[in-house]
Amino acid sequence: MADTPFWQTTPLEEMSPEQWESLCDGCGQCCVLKLEDVDTGHIYYTDVACKLLDCDKASCTNYPDRKSQVPDCVLLTPDNLAQLSWMPMSCAYRRLYEGRGLPDWHPLVSGTPDSVREAGISVAGRVIPEAEVAEYNMPDHIVIWPDEAGKPLEK
Repeated sequence: MADTPFWQTTPLEEMSPEQWESLCDGCGQCCVLKLEDVDTGHIYYTDVACKLLDCDKASCTNYPDRKSQVPDCVLLTPDNLAQLSWMPMSCAYRRLYEGRGLPDWHPLVSGTPDSVREAGISVAGRVIPEAEVAEYNMPDHIVIWPDEAGKPLEK
């Protein structure tokens, strides 16, 4: 069908670079610092943003060169999605990889980038720069980010 969206017909590994990039909803949840419990492997999200994240817009300030400035920044590819269980449940890449499709608030579905913020999924205006938090204080910044239904941020 000509009207069927590309994400429903094109496997992730066959998407063009433009299609792949358009899947990102711009929520910024993957750009918050995470803590891992060394005993259980459980990942905890924080409200502390990567040094490159614009905290008001939830966008990377140097997306093309991010890996050289933040060496542990993970570049998503179809080949590494299976290893990225720490990605938010609402992430389009994760959703499609798991066969769940895109939610109504995703910009490719809604037609507007504002829908991510309106749904309460975006970290925009809800995070602080990493330079403002001492490493030993990171556990104080653990939060539960909204799920794809947009439930509110919890601390």
